[in-house]
Amino acid sequence: MSCLFCQAHASPFEIDSNEALPILHIDHDDVLEGSATLSMYQVLEAAYARNPQQKLLQALDGEAQASYTRAKSMLPMAPAVGVRHVNDSLSSGRGEREWEAGLDLPVWLPGQRAARQAVANHAQEGVAASREGFMMQLAGLVRDTVWDVAMRENDFKLAQYRHENAQAIHKDVMARFKAGELPRTDTMLAEDETLKAQAAVIRAEAEVKHARHRYTQLTGLDILPARPTEDLASIRTLQDNHPLLKEARTKLALAEDELHLVNIEKRENPMVNVGTRTIRGGFDTQFNSALTLSLRIPFDAEVRAAPMLATANSNLARASAELDRLRLAMQTMLHEAMHNLEVTHEELEIATRQRDLAQENLRLARKAFQLGESDLVSLMRIQALATEAERAYRSRQTQMKWDIAKFNQAVGVLP
Repeated sequence: MSCLFCQAHASPFEIDSNEALPILHIDHDDVLEGSATLSMYQVLEAAYARNPQQKLLQALDGEAQASYTRAKSMLPMAPAVGVRHVNDSLSSGRGEREWEAGLDLPVWLPGQRAARQAVANHAQEGVAASREGFMMQLAGLVRDTVWDVAMRENDFKLAQYRHENAQAIHKDVMARFKAGELPRTDTMLAEDETLKAQAAVIRAEAEVKHARHRYTQLTGLDILPARPTEDLASIRTLQDNHPLLKEARTKLALAEDELHLVNIEKRENPMVNVGTRTIRGGFDTQFNSALTLSLRIPFDAEVRAAPMLATANSNLARASAELDRLRLAMQTMLHEAMHNLEVTHEELEIATRQRDLAQENLRLARKAFQLGESDLVSLMRIQALATEAERAYRSRQTQMKWDIAKFNQAVGVLP
């Protein structure tokens, strides 16, 4: 009797075994050829030229050039022209007239020009440091992307290796089944393992294509370095000239100079006015002209200075905190990179010995199975152990090279 509760609560996601599954066909080859002449640095240059961050760096360079223009200007601000006219036409009407025209010329505050020049210099240095820092960050992405492709390709090769072994066992089992030496259950077991291995090949190939696509998107290249291996850098401590630390220090120096400039510019610039004045008195037909010279000196006002100082101090604190945070993070990164190198090296030695043992054990198991001294289940178990040992060995080999690249990244060495 059918279960009414199960019928009423059947999952809407259950698929009828007789129903054809929809298939989405996508052109997704992502074929990458290995190039013996392509270096990792060339890959990095290709990624750098392609990255949208270039627009921001160009904008920062424009800001630095504007700071230079301002610092080298003859006047701290733009001059202004003023015109003034007075007459008594709407009042006494005695013919009194007055015309005045003048030019307002701002005057540099003490130390203001030098402070602006210092800001411009550090702004320009900051742009160069930002380019180096960005190149360093991009190098990390390139390294991870390249070695991710290598790792996925290793997994794909191992999946193929497993599938080939499963097919060989299945072929042998079928031959012995037809000869009456093995039961039908062994053929089904061998076929099931072959199908599982085939599914693993499909999934591993998909991961390879995904990794290759990420590489192409990052670099715009359709070729890979055939030898991406790097030499281990001789540096063992975090250096002050690390590109990322250098960038953070230039930002801190710029914030200090900007605070110094704000302390100077917290009051407005003095203003010198040079002009001419023409006057005609009441009931007088003669005009009297004269030159005028005036000086305007603004006072320091907290209402103007407080917001400027608060912003400058906030920027300085932020830059200082970022430098300290970055230094701690990079020290941690370097420590982990060194430790990972040691661990992976030890794991590789163990994986090498395990691989040799597994291969020898598999050789003996195959021989025993062929002689009828062992069953299929035991052979497949030993085959699985051998495949896992091979996977661990090749994975540790690739991981060792990847860890060297990560260590070089941590100490600030470009590929």
